[in-house]
Amino acid sequence: MSALADIATRFRAVAPACDYWTVRCIRQRSESLSVTRGVIDPVGLGDDLGVMVTVRANGAFGYAATSDVTAAGLARAGAEARAWAQRTAGRAIAAPIPAHGTPAHYDHEAPAAQSWASVSRADKIVRLSHLAAALKTDDRIANWQAGVSFTDVESVIATSHDDFIRQRYSLIVPELEASASDGGETQTRTFGRGGNIRQGGLEVLDEIGFWSTGPRISAEALELLGAPDCPTRTMDLLLAPDQMYIQIHESIGHPLELDRILGDERNYAGTSFVTLDMFGSYQYGASMLNVTFDPSLFGEAASYAFDDDATKAERAYLIRGGILERPLGGAVSQARAGMQGVANARACSWNRPTIDRMANLNVEAGSSTFADMVAQVETGVWMQTNCSWSIDDSRNKFQFGCERGRLIKNGQLGAVVKNPNYRGISATFWRNLKALGDASTVRVHGTPTCGKGEPNQAIHVGHATPPGLFAAVEVFGGG
Repeated sequence: MSALADIATRFRAVAPACDYWTVRCIRQRSESLSVTRGVIDPVGLGDDLGVMVTVRANGAFGYAATSDVTAAGLARAGAEARAWAQRTAGRAIAAPIPAHGTPAHYDHEAPAAQSWASVSRADKIVRLSHLAAALKTDDRIANWQAGVSFTDVESVIATSHDDFIRQRYSLIVPELEASASDGGETQTRTFGRGGNIRQGGLEVLDEIGFWSTGPRISAEALELLGAPDCPTRTMDLLLAPDQMYIQIHESIGHPLELDRILGDERNYAGTSFVTLDMFGSYQYGASMLNVTFDPSLFGEAASYAFDDDATKAERAYLIRGGILERPLGGAVSQARAGMQGVANARACSWNRPTIDRMANLNVEAGSSTFADMVAQVETGVWMQTNCSWSIDDSRNKFQFGCERGRLIKNGQLGAVVKNPNYRGISATFWRNLKALGDASTVRVHGTPTCGKGEPNQAIHVGHATPPGLFAAVEVFGGG
């Protein structure tokens, strides 16, 4: 039995009298390594262990978190959670008790073909040093860095319904950056700015070509120095998967969070243009747009079998044939709204309660090859790798900047352009979708630091997507 399972067992013996309780035990161990301008950076190490107790009593929820996992500490947390539930009795919006069916018993560790520990820290740093050196291909490369972060996450959830759920996985986040400078002009090219986050072990770095990509990153940074600015006009826009994922994240994922739709985020990160009456009828995008919530996909950043409220996770369509079907809402939000959601109640740590979060939110593949999509474009631009974003308080109007662009003219990829940007409105942008890449073009991306909630929670999210071609987009340049 794991140490976290022992903690859950200890809590069961001291749990308070109440209608329902859960104890969620989390341990996160992390290590980050990087080399900047030829200098090995200080190693970042973390080891965090604690417990969140949730109690339902008198028709309300109460929470208490503690890093004291002794029997006395757990009993104290249980009593505090019950006291908070009593204080909020009669004021709770919704505090549903999960259906008391067959208890869920689940114990799983996501496999890693090559564990983080299988290579010594010294050897990893040597390899990162070689990769960083490969970025310094020219005197104009003014800043260069290679790094990788690793996090091992283990969680145990136990409930008064005799559920026991143990899940363990590891996250890898590779980073590469080269900034070229000449004559007052600086251009930066990266390996996705954290967007290549995956679950798994060191094998992930080989699968995504991390160790060999330094010369390309450096060459493209230098190429951007001499490139013209992206032109300003309305034209077709072809987005690479490493830009599509952030477009999905900001203009589909966040607007569909049910707690946000119900008003929970409006004084912090904004509300949503989506309203409850849109589900089942609203045309969110073109008929080829299919968006799924799928935490079952192995290797994506937010894969899991049960969410942090112990709800079984299953693949579901949020948008099908362009029509909005289902929100990103966990059990509590579903009870509040009286509608079906998904298993996406998640917390970033043991000292945060669950809120509605994206997990693996994916755009399903279309039927076009990359060459097919380029061939459709009379005048347009291909954009890669997000470097800036802005979105309004209703998650509707947006503006994104990318690291690199290439003009498309009469079905042919042309000159490289720098500082490519575009803007649009979610409510119309996705309806102007002209083509989606086929299965061979799908790439897995994500973000390690999606922020939401008060107090803030930064959490990892996965997005798999093909390239997407959009018509009549307002494109503009400028540094």
